[in-house]
Amino acid sequence: MDIIVLAGGLSPERQVSLVSGQGICQALRSLGHRAVLVDMFLGLEAWSGDLADIFDAPDGLCTQEEITSQAPDLEAVRASRRDQSASLFGPGVLEVCRMADAVFLGLHGECGEDGRVQAAFDLLGIPYTGSGHLASGMAMNKAVTKQVMEYTGIPTLPWRELRYGPEDVSRLTNELPLPAAVKTINGGSSLGLALPETRQELRAALEEMLCYGGHVLVEQKVKGRDLTVGVLGDQYLPAVEMIAQNGSYFDYAAKYQAGQSLEVCPAPITPEQQKIMGELALKLHRALGLRSYSRTDFILDEKGRIWCLEINTLPGMTPGSLLPKEAAAIGMSYPELCQKILELSLGN
Repeated sequence: MDIIVLAGGLSPERQVSLVSGQGICQALRSLGHRAVLVDMFLGLEAWSGDLADIFDAPDGLCTQEEITSQAPDLEAVRASRRDQSASLFGPGVLEVCRMADAVFLGLHGECGEDGRVQAAFDLLGIPYTGSGHLASGMAMNKAVTKQVMEYTGIPTLPWRELRYGPEDVSRLTNELPLPAAVKTINGGSSLGLALPETRQELRAALEEMLCYGGHVLVEQKVKGRDLTVGVLGDQYLPAVEMIAQNGSYFDYAAKYQAGQSLEVCPAPITPEQQKIMGELALKLHRALGLRSYSRTDFILDEKGRIWCLEINTLPGMTPGSLLPKEAAAIGMSYPELCQKILELSLGN
């Protein structure tokens, strides 16, 4: 098949996406597909050949991308594109996607997981991997996902959705309960996340989240173990436990920097706990109308209670990502996982 692996884009998770896309593209090429990696935002400005020859590009246009400890400077990325239009699709992107048999979405974060890209592709008749536009948009919004959890009886921690400005910070600092998790409404990869324990930390968190638009979800924070469970088709995968090695939490650096965290798969939990989490992950996946694959995050608290936190519709596919580890635990290689996602998405 001729496949465009679409990655990059213009979200704080841009670099994670590029590394995911690189791995996906190389895996698909190893299986005989004519796969090409395309940066959604920068597009094909650097491609000098005929667009019709793009699927014969050496190495599928893959480059050696890495994830640094800091999120990318998106203004610098924006300024680097010669085409300074307002479009989030770079030059040639839509044209080459329409030429492909399918687009494998390696995007992460708001630029790719919130349903807008999927909606554009639906209108243009472009086949793509993962969930549809409506389900993606619902799952990306943490407050909507929480409402679905409560409606379907999935246990989740007390929460509150807030829209606020600088003038509200002092009031909220005094009235919000602690300890708390403060999350941007549509963030990912632990970007736009703070875990304040004190009023001073809460103020700092609220001020920081203003940079993301001041639309947040505030959730009760409990001590416990961080776990995640992937869904692939109609089955759930073995849980992974994430243990940060920096004495803090499973943040952006812990997720993507070598030696910053320990991921144990299968997680050292009881068969009953695995079954409960797996069934909850499937239940949320289906309630949101997702398709093909997803990954749901949980907390197992000190009393043994399981709490569902959120769901990811385009989970990371980097070499260190969690879903590939879960697939490996059932004997599925990384290329086989990519092929399975492709088949599930296209209905093959």
